[in-house]
Amino acid sequence: MKKGFWRKLTVYVLLIAMVVTGLATSGTFQKTQAETVSSVTVHYKGTYSAPNIYYWNLNGDNNKPVSWPGVQMKAESDNWFGYTFSNTQSVNLIFNQNGSQTADLHRTSGEWWYKNNQWYQYNPEITADSITVHFKSPWDGAKIYYWNLQPSGSTTTWPGGDMTPEGNRWYKYTFSESTQVNLIFNYNGKQTSDLTRTKGEWWYKDNQWYESNPETYVTPTPTVTPAPTKTPTVTPTITPAPEKGIDFRDETIYFVMVTRFYDGDSNNNVHCWDEVAAMKDSNDPAWRGDFKGLIEKLDYIKALGFSAIWITPVVKNMSGYDYHGYHAVNFSEIDPRYESDDATYQDLINAVHEKGLKIIQDIVLNHSGNFGEENLYPLFTKDETQEDTADTIIRIDEGKLPDNYDTLPPAQQYQARLYAMKEDTQDTENIYHHEKSLSWEGYTVQTGQIAGDCVDLNTENPAVSDYLINAYRSYINMGVDAFRIDTVKHISRLTFNKEFIPAFKAAGGEDFFVFGEVATRYRQVWNSNIPAISTPFYTWAETLAYPWSDTATNMNSTFQHWNDNQNVSDQPVSRNHLLTGNTYRTPDKSTSSGLGVIDFPMHWNFNNARDAFRVGVDGDQFYSDATWNVTYVDSHDYAPDGAPENQRFAGSQDTWAENLNLMYTFRGIPCIYYGSEIEFKKGAVIDAGPTKPLSETGRAYFGDNIEGSITVTDYAEYTNATGAMATALNHPLSLHIQRLNKIRRKIPALRKGQYSTEGVSGEMAFKRRYTDTKTGVDSFVLVSITDGAAFSGIPNGIYKDAISGDVKVVTDGKLTIPRVGKGNMRIYVLDLPGNPAPGKIGNNGAYLK
Repeated sequence: MKKGFWRKLTVYVLLIAMVVTGLATSGTFQKTQAETVSSVTVHYKGTYSAPNIYYWNLNGDNNKPVSWPGVQMKAESDNWFGYTFSNTQSVNLIFNQNGSQTADLHRTSGEWWYKNNQWYQYNPEITADSITVHFKSPWDGAKIYYWNLQPSGSTTTWPGGDMTPEGNRWYKYTFSESTQVNLIFNYNGKQTSDLTRTKGEWWYKDNQWYESNPETYVTPTPTVTPAPTKTPTVTPTITPAPEKGIDFRDETIYFVMVTRFYDGDSNNNVHCWDEVAAMKDSNDPAWRGDFKGLIEKLDYIKALGFSAIWITPVVKNMSGYDYHGYHAVNFSEIDPRYESDDATYQDLINAVHEKGLKIIQDIVLNHSGNFGEENLYPLFTKDETQEDTADTIIRIDEGKLPDNYDTLPPAQQYQARLYAMKEDTQDTENIYHHEKSLSWEGYTVQTGQIAGDCVDLNTENPAVSDYLINAYRSYINMGVDAFRIDTVKHISRLTFNKEFIPAFKAAGGEDFFVFGEVATRYRQVWNSNIPAISTPFYTWAETLAYPWSDTATNMNSTFQHWNDNQNVSDQPVSRNHLLTGNTYRTPDKSTSSGLGVIDFPMHWNFNNARDAFRVGVDGDQFYSDATWNVTYVDSHDYAPDGAPENQRFAGSQDTWAENLNLMYTFRGIPCIYYGSEIEFKKGAVIDAGPTKPLSETGRAYFGDNIEGSITVTDYAEYTNATGAMATALNHPLSLHIQRLNKIRRKIPALRKGQYSTEGVSGEMAFKRRYTDTKTGVDSFVLVSITDGAAFSGIPNGIYKDAISGDVKVVTDGKLTIPRVGKGNMRIYVLDLPGNPAPGKIGNNGAYLK
């Protein structure tokens, strides 16, 4: 009795120390953030002649500084109105006048213009192309030397002309009617390095470019706000935050289940509590792969040509079968079973960035495991000094569990935990939803418990959402480049739009990419014709205002939101994915929620590429912008409908190749699940739970297939591959993927282009274009997969095929492509000024030839 008492007392003391440490660390993070607070300036032009601006959630805090309708905006020239929020990094706002209002809007630090329901980073009424540069001179003056000024091509003579002084050692120069320039700032023999800028206004200080004056930043008195949780352990060296302007459509994604990928440190291998005897008696524990192993094999992933890695959740888990990471017991702590002394999570993030790759962290907001959450709802913690078994966990429930809990059979212990987490008398702060039923087609799909190990968090409770936001914000601060969100369908879109998406964008920047899993498992776009649980629904911003404050108000609003979105006919449509004829249109970003989605309708139809293509073309209008959809054939959960869905993709190899051709050339961001490049565990059951060894499932250990070494020089460019890794890289599908990655990287239209089937005759054929006047990019391409196609009404010019190198000269607006066979395709790129067609890319393989 005394031994148990002292052991528990020791644990409590350790917990208190950890919490105190976490508070101190959190305070440090808070102070750092406070020192970089800037301002948000917004300009409005529209139908309101004297607009007010109502605002709330300054800097992501749940505050309401003004009452409706807000404050009057300041009149500017040309019927523009402006307002500046000082000491502010982010804000939610509504422009309004006399009862009329815009949608809920959100902006981060910088200067922004709003017109025709669209945000701009420059005044959209300044139509003349120009480049304005401001230079903070470290010298007594400033000159500017320039060359290759576009479109004129003019060059000045050294040392160039005088810049206009602006005060405080700032100097200014404007290039009128210009879109791009190379330049050097200099004075009396001293100079900067060679620089380049495109259309817009730019500030250069201390060897760094800015999109707004960096000296408008202020340094308020740091406010250290204690957080209620521990923060992750961070090594001293942290990689820089993602730079502003990253477009994740430029990436392709390799999806890794960390524990099953590669074992770099056998000392952290752990068996799950519920592993079958066949696994416990083997050298293949469920917790086998780790961060160190992933770091060691980053070159393999880059050799395949991928530029981003999606990893399964890294937070601390607790359940009988938790190797996958989706049963959290502490969202603010990294699970130690992933880490080694020389390979922490921070080390992994740094290593990924050093390879020129990006890291996507899988996160869970919908639920915790059924052992509570160590900070948010403490029931249990682990005794880290003991072997990880069900018998060594420690109660910290403070009387929420029955006194005889330890002597109850496992089934009754489980019921006792659920009772503690889901009963009004126990969970008095409503940390969890207390709904006892679950209807997959009803509102309780967002409040009920979806699985035994997934207890539904009350994300409408500010205490819950704030805790989750603070926990995940710390990973953004560590350098994570994007989030994939699990089980999105089980949380109201309103909660995402009010809480999570604005907070993540505020922490990571407006371009921080967030996409989610809306697991509809339905061949049509609309899930049982219920918008509120359908994939495209989550991509839209709100158009109606809902009250949002305390838990009861928020839950009432999400219920009303559900009822307001029951009819497909009431849902908006978009043309952001479509060309206008052959011309790229400026997409309307104001309609977007900021949340991308995994394209489940396409995924569910990928038993063959034709069905997937058809559901995409027919359904893309229902997404805010389908060019941001993440596409895959199979995953750690499902294969396509009829493939069959519970097995790793079992289709023929040429079906795989054809599916990949569509994924890499049609709109969206391609994603491949680990091992698919060699048809790893083809036809194996994806997830059998603890009923059979993982080695017999689609989640088997992959490491044996990538033993060896390699020298990587660029994406899909390498030499000296050895061992099993060399064999894997020479698999026909692997070579197919490598070439597709090369092709996509060289043709911007395949990454970010809008598409059209207008004037196209062919079953899987389309044209795409992407134009960016700021960078001078203009890319136009014709794609025909397998069956051939006839294109009419296209621009005349020289077209070069990226697959065969064939050249066609079009003089009558028509081009015909013959059938090339399953797994093959043609990609004809138009030669355009400043954007030459690349010709043949890569070498012929089993399918692309």
